[in-house]
Amino acid sequence: MRADRLVSLVLLLRQRGRLTADTLARELEVSTRTVLRDIEALSAAGVPVYAERGRHGGFALLPGFQTELIGLNHDEALALLVAGSRRGAQAFGLGSALASAMRKVVDALPESYRATATGAAQRLLVDPETDLLARRLVREEVPDTIVSEIRRAVFAGHKLRIHYAAVAQTPKWRTVDPIGLVTARGQGYLLATMSGADRTYRLSRVLAAEELPEPAQRPERVDLDRAWQERSTQFRTGGDRVTVLVRVDPARREDLVRTALAVRAEEADADGRLRLEVSFQDRRHAEWALWQLATGAEALTPQWLRTSLRDRAAAIATCYGESSGRTGTT
Repeated sequence: MRADRLVSLVLLLRQRGRLTADTLARELEVSTRTVLRDIEALSAAGVPVYAERGRHGGFALLPGFQTELIGLNHDEALALLVAGSRRGAQAFGLGSALASAMRKVVDALPESYRATATGAAQRLLVDPETDLLARRLVREEVPDTIVSEIRRAVFAGHKLRIHYAAVAQTPKWRTVDPIGLVTARGQGYLLATMSGADRTYRLSRVLAAEELPEPAQRPERVDLDRAWQERSTQFRTGGDRVTVLVRVDPARREDLVRTALAVRAEEADADGRLRLEVSFQDRRHAEWALWQLATGAEALTPQWLRTSLRDRAAAIATCYGESSGRTGTT
């Protein structure tokens, strides 16, 4: 354990520069006295760590210090190998780079870890292409040249010009300020702003991309998870969304909630059924979702949805009527 902690201490100083003993103690979850002993041990081992006195002092490494320390324990190596199986890298055009990195990680592992970590990783599967109902995870292919250009602009903090094909619109060029990249269920998205307004672009709809030399107008730091949650909320509640009041069998509640964009209200009826107010992306989405539940749910409002479901059921009944499909007898 101490060897792992010493490696972590060196990596903290390399990545973050000068740190106080108290800060190192918090990061490593040990006492300040333990940190001081570890610093002495590193110095004795030839690691050029030195102390700076004063109010803004702390410990630092000599500039330019390099090390080949890997310091991975078994679980850390396993975590990296499992992370390498995730599909986000594919969405961002980093699949080959990730494969190369994983090979280097495995090669750098101590011999005692190499076989056990790779063997254990083979027994963990993350995000398979199909679920238990054989429904495939739909993943869209995006040319590496386009993704690479977008990725460079994101990392460099430069403006980005994209030729974007929005749904039911003629493709056109847009100049945006890129904020970050997100992958969700195998789909890649660019989070950006345009003239100060939030914009979210699906990478598969970007036909061409060009990194511009001008700096992007964006904050230095961003909480990408929070930004994604906020935009997801905007997507669910904006546009041509449809709100439906539904009575549903409790046994089918999760099926309904899983297909809806959001649940706005919920209460129990006297007969044991649940009454939910849910929203869907549009009329087609609402009709499809309620049809899947058959008699397990009843749309109370809006009336157009009740009429549409009734007409569809009548058409199915007619199709499968007693005289339907008969070709005669011999």
